[in-house]
Amino acid sequence: MTERIWTPYCGIGPTPEGWLRWNFDPVLLVALLLAALAWRHWSRGGDSRAAWGALGVTLFLFVSPFCAMGSALFTVRIVHDLILAALLAPLVTAALALQRRALPGSLTIWTAVHALTFWLWHAPPLYAAALSSDMVFWAMQISITGTAALWWAKVVRAPAAASVVALLATTVAMGVLGALIVFAGSALYAPHWLTTQAWGLAPLEDQQIAGIIMWAPASAVYLLAAMVVLYGALRPRALA
Repeated sequence: MTERIWTPYCGIGPTPEGWLRWNFDPVLLVALLLAALAWRHWSRGGDSRAAWGALGVTLFLFVSPFCAMGSALFTVRIVHDLILAALLAPLVTAALALQRRALPGSLTIWTAVHALTFWLWHAPPLYAAALSSDMVFWAMQISITGTAALWWAKVVRAPAAASVVALLATTVAMGVLGALIVFAGSALYAPHWLTTQAWGLAPLEDQQIAGIIMWAPASAVYLLAAMVVLYGALRPRALA
């Protein structure tokens, strides 16, 4: 294990005594303000409730102490990334009415792009790069959220059968990645090698918990969405 001290965008991983640390980065706050003003002028039919929801989720992820906690524990970072893909992204889709716009590429292509993007950013070298460079960190956040938002837009517009297949494929992709992380057998994510012990976890234990979260609860989110779509498709026939 390396002795390098990592300094991610959210700061050095806190200890239990100093976890209540907020991030009031003026650049981020100005960017959010400008994004909100831009949405008001150019939303073109976007859902205002989704826009406020997206803003709230963004503040939670990047301003609240949850941001700093992600520097300490890989488990928190995984939850963070899953929130990007499964909560923030669909809110962005609704806020910008992406499902009503002509977007390039098919649902199949965006399913592959979204899954590949998520997988690549959780390859240990790219993950380490994201936690050692603010520019790479934001590239990670924007690409995960952006590809997921476009994917959700395609899912919403597609016929029920195609949407269910795409959701199930994403369920499998998340589950397989989670299983690989759980059964890796060694701690793969260097930025957390020196930050988990203060929380009573060995790096490998932290990694395994994160993998289990991705394997089960995260996969369940997409599976539940597939069931909702399927139920909506079958319900009119049952009432006919």
